[in-house]
Amino acid sequence: MIEDEMSENPLEDLSVESDRQPKQPMIHQLSGMYQNWFLDYASYVILERAVPHIEDGLKPVQRRVLYAMKTLDNGRRIKVAKIVGAAMAFHPHGDASINDALVQLGQKGYLIDTQGNWGNILTGDDAAAGRYIEARLSQFALEVVFNDQITKWKKTYDGSTDEPIALPLKFPLLLAQGAEGIAVGLSSKILSHNFNELCDACCLYLKGQDFKLYPDFPTGGLIDVSRYNDGERSGTIKSRALITKIDNRTLSITELPAGKNTSTLIESILKANEKGKIKIKKVDDMTASTADIRIHLAAGTSSDKTIDALYAFTDCEVSISPNACVIYNDKPVFTSVSEILKFSADRTRQLLHDELKIRLGEKQERYLLASLERIFIEERIYKDKAFEDAKNEETALAHIDKRLEPWKSQFIRPITNDDLKKLLEIRMASILKFNIPKHEEMMLHLEDEIAKLKHNIEHITEYTIKWFEYLKDRYGHLFPRMTQITNFDTIEATKVAELDEKLYINRHEGFVGTSLRNDEFVCNVSVIDDIIIFFRSGKYMITKVEDKKFIGKEEVIHIARFEKTDDRTIYNVIYRDGKHGAYFIKRFNVTSMTRDKEYDLTPGKEGSKIIYFTANMNGEAEIVRVRLKRKPKQRIDEFDKDFSGILIKSKAARGNLLTKNEIKGVSLKAQGSSTLGGRSVWFDPDINRINYNEQGRFLGEFYADDRILVILKNGECYTTDFNETNHYEPNIRCIEKFIPEKVWTAIYYDAEQKYHYLKRFRVEEDKRELIMGETAGNYIELLTDKYYARFEVLFGGEDEHRKPLEIDADEFIGVKSVRAKGKRLTTYRIDHILECEPLHPDPEFEKEKNEDREETESIALNNDEDEEVADLFKDFQ
Repeated sequence: MIEDEMSENPLEDLSVESDRQPKQPMIHQLSGMYQNWFLDYASYVILERAVPHIEDGLKPVQRRVLYAMKTLDNGRRIKVAKIVGAAMAFHPHGDASINDALVQLGQKGYLIDTQGNWGNILTGDDAAAGRYIEARLSQFALEVVFNDQITKWKKTYDGSTDEPIALPLKFPLLLAQGAEGIAVGLSSKILSHNFNELCDACCLYLKGQDFKLYPDFPTGGLIDVSRYNDGERSGTIKSRALITKIDNRTLSITELPAGKNTSTLIESILKANEKGKIKIKKVDDMTASTADIRIHLAAGTSSDKTIDALYAFTDCEVSISPNACVIYNDKPVFTSVSEILKFSADRTRQLLHDELKIRLGEKQERYLLASLERIFIEERIYKDKAFEDAKNEETALAHIDKRLEPWKSQFIRPITNDDLKKLLEIRMASILKFNIPKHEEMMLHLEDEIAKLKHNIEHITEYTIKWFEYLKDRYGHLFPRMTQITNFDTIEATKVAELDEKLYINRHEGFVGTSLRNDEFVCNVSVIDDIIIFFRSGKYMITKVEDKKFIGKEEVIHIARFEKTDDRTIYNVIYRDGKHGAYFIKRFNVTSMTRDKEYDLTPGKEGSKIIYFTANMNGEAEIVRVRLKRKPKQRIDEFDKDFSGILIKSKAARGNLLTKNEIKGVSLKAQGSSTLGGRSVWFDPDINRINYNEQGRFLGEFYADDRILVILKNGECYTTDFNETNHYEPNIRCIEKFIPEKVWTAIYYDAEQKYHYLKRFRVEEDKRELIMGETAGNYIELLTDKYYARFEVLFGGEDEHRKPLEIDADEFIGVKSVRAKGKRLTTYRIDHILECEPLHPDPEFEKEKNEDREETESIALNNDEDEEVADLFKDFQ
């Protein structure tokens, strides 16, 4: 049976040799297959699918979609399904990829004019099916993308027709739209930029000037470009949502970070809430034409802290790493945004030059033919006997060529037979209607156009600059900047996480955690926090918050939430060095440690023991009473020790010797004050936040009860504490350290009374007030903190002849509440008001001047004493 089956196989003769011996199997080397086949596949994906070409900024599928739309273009919108079908003649990968590429191009808003449901980049909703939506090329695309005369062509994948190698795109579209693609072994991520800024940058480059480009995203938001690095792959940017406060219990996200939509953003917020990183009541998506995500906070939740937590734990802040990879000369190249723009500007200049040359050639050809036509008609060559008696076309053409001989030196090129044949095609009706004045007018117009074209070709750079200026003037209003460029502060997650977990300790069994609800409560923590634990032996460690963790049965003397880089929490310690050693005193802080590693604040001798320990949040230094065990001949039994005399050193330092005698006990004698002084506070206007690291404007040195005064441009004033998590509005008129005694003077316009009023007041703590009242239309004309403020009122209109009115605020009105209406300046029409120099110095200034004088006298006195001592020393020598 097997032999019969073999004999019936028609391919049998090809698989065996003539002597019926079996053929040897073909052997393939796997390494060679992988090297050749995989390299071919990778090259195809890189060049033909994922990475945009630098010449036109398009991927192949995008280029084919646009070319298909151009072939179908009739000025009307066409069904997307029809466009996809037409593009399949050029693209070998099916309709799904074509449809996706077309929708993405339509959502960019540059090249395609859309109609129907094309999806929503804010919500992430998909577009409708291609049979329901329509599209056509935009006017911008028709103007800058296509020109068959300067387009280079290649055969399609099946060889049936031609397609463009690259479209002659006369604009840096790649930077305007952005591009993202993952190939084999590499990826490309070019961020979108602003249309108007790209036009300006092209003009600056062509003028030989420097330029800077930063991303702009259609979803708006905020970006920090301090590490953008010109879009190279080593750079990064941070993009944030714009979060505003509707009230203290409601936040609204009105602009989204790059690459995110309301669906993904809400999902990340809900996940953070489930994990306990933020504390919110509910989230409502109110998005319509603009984004609006309403976040309702739980009772007792800080809105400022929640904003920081949203940036720290959700997609409200994202980090993006650009990677400017493009296809150049059939190879992937990593470059920068500036280089892409320069290449595009240079290519635009070359394309415009080529277009001008083609148009110049067309005009010159038209001028040549018009000249030949005029000579042919004016010289009545068609009436020559030799022409009329010509037996054939060749003889007639030879006669015309001979008659044109006197004018051939004036022509821009030699006359060809094709030119002469066109003269034979002139109809008698055209000859009879030939009008010399009209023809001369047409020739002059052609000469003018030819001259302009030649001038533009000779000054192609200036012409290209005008081209970009034209694009900006015509289309720039359609593409305003959406994303605000600013600087971000670094948000530490542990500082903004909601402390919604409770930490407990079981000292007897040696466990600590958030699930030990029947044991000793320690403090509130968050799920991402670390805790620091000190033991009686001098050992200490940092560990992560967990449900239940064994830390040992050794006596715990201090356990607390640990804040990394906190250099103001100071630990005051007295310990015994060894079982029978001396006693040492030390002060130190802990700003960083390795998690779950055991440290020792003593030198580590066996039997060491802590006998006094305090943790001081602001570096306080107390006074303690040390009681010693009685010994014969011992002079004192107790003494006081002030921790303020002990320097703050490293946590590994041994400390100062306190006593070699045995200590019976240590007790607190008096609470001390901070040895660190007040906290220096700065305000950074770029991010409208305060900080402690010398960024922005110095506000002063703040102590525990000090506050910050904020006065807004709309007249609101209020005070806050100096917590670095506070958020401040962008429309700040004044921000400074709050001095309750300071007197402010304001002149404001009352829209209801239609008069100007002057008031003097002190700002009240913990109250948010409007300086000029709550009537709509009121506004502040002048605001000053000079105690003896003076003003000059100039009149206008029918009262402009009146003498200017001088007003001394201190004499005009007394100091009243900020809610007081004040006193009307005048009933006459005011043109404007000027602030004048006070006649008397400020009381605070006078006080400071006296203090400076006393300090100067003290310094002088000390200098005199030093000189006397020096003289005595000279005499002694």
